[in-house]
Amino acid sequence: MTIVSASLVKELRDKTGAGMMDCKTALTEVKGDIEQAVDWLRKKGLSKAANKAGRIAAEGLIGVTAKAKAGAMVEVNSETDFVARNAQFQDMVRAIAGLAPKADGRLDKLLAMPFPGKSVSVEQHVKEMVATIGENMSVRRTVAMSVGDGLVAEYVHNKVAEGLGKIGVLVALESKGDKAVLAPFGRQLAMHIAAASPAAVTAEELDPALVERERAVYTEQAKASGKSPEIAAKMVDGRLRKEFFQQVVLLQQTFLGAGGDGKATVEQVLKGAEKTAGAPIRITKFARYALGEGIDKKDGDFAAEVAAAAKR
Repeated sequence: MTIVSASLVKELRDKTGAGMMDCKTALTEVKGDIEQAVDWLRKKGLSKAANKAGRIAAEGLIGVTAKAKAGAMVEVNSETDFVARNAQFQDMVRAIAGLAPKADGRLDKLLAMPFPGKSVSVEQHVKEMVATIGENMSVRRTVAMSVGDGLVAEYVHNKVAEGLGKIGVLVALESKGDKAVLAPFGRQLAMHIAAASPAAVTAEELDPALVERERAVYTEQAKASGKSPEIAAKMVDGRLRKEFFQQVVLLQQTFLGAGGDGKATVEQVLKGAEKTAGAPIRITKFARYALGEGIDKKDGDFAAEVAAAAKR
């Protein structure tokens, strides 16, 4: 019999919102595999928050920079929010973000670059900051993007200082249109991405494994309904188009920014912006960083509650 730890039960509950005992049962059934346990709960209709897999958090800051045709973003983690509010830490994150466009999205390249005003690399400077501040910290990830014509727009949510916050977004717009139209549209689009968290620009760009995983869940639910295989297959295809794609495909999402009516899709709003800008607009790339997503953060009080439940 698989032994399920309290920390694993806590992680699954954070991901799904399901009850602790349901989480323990799911993990036992799938021999402790967290992703299979998420699917198990969803197939049983027990997951209350299937798309909140990024709720587990760590502290630190997202640093964002965008100038005209290029932009970049970094996540620098710390152990506590107290350090993240430290001016010295903020200056470090801002400086690293300023270097990031030249790193082309490569973390190893960014860490090897000389830190501004220092005779050491970014990686070495971070280590020195650990010794100075007395708290562990690291540069976790980076992304960069650019366009030939058009601009890269940015947005920082929960901003603590210029270019620094808890959620960061970059979106690249390729267009020969009026920059006076592209800039505000790009910012509204970045704000939409921050709120809606799409997985890809188009359905064709979605990770096939993600689509197949969703298809498997819908298929299991369709079978449980007692429908014939033919009808079940049509139900699955319909739900993928009408539910899943509209949730995770950027162009198919309902636009949440200014200029939307609460019904228009991003694609429809984009078409309107093209008319105003006087040229086609293509969303070539976007990135959304939420601080600490996917990092397990210990919670002593809640862990004790889960441990008690796991022993039952």
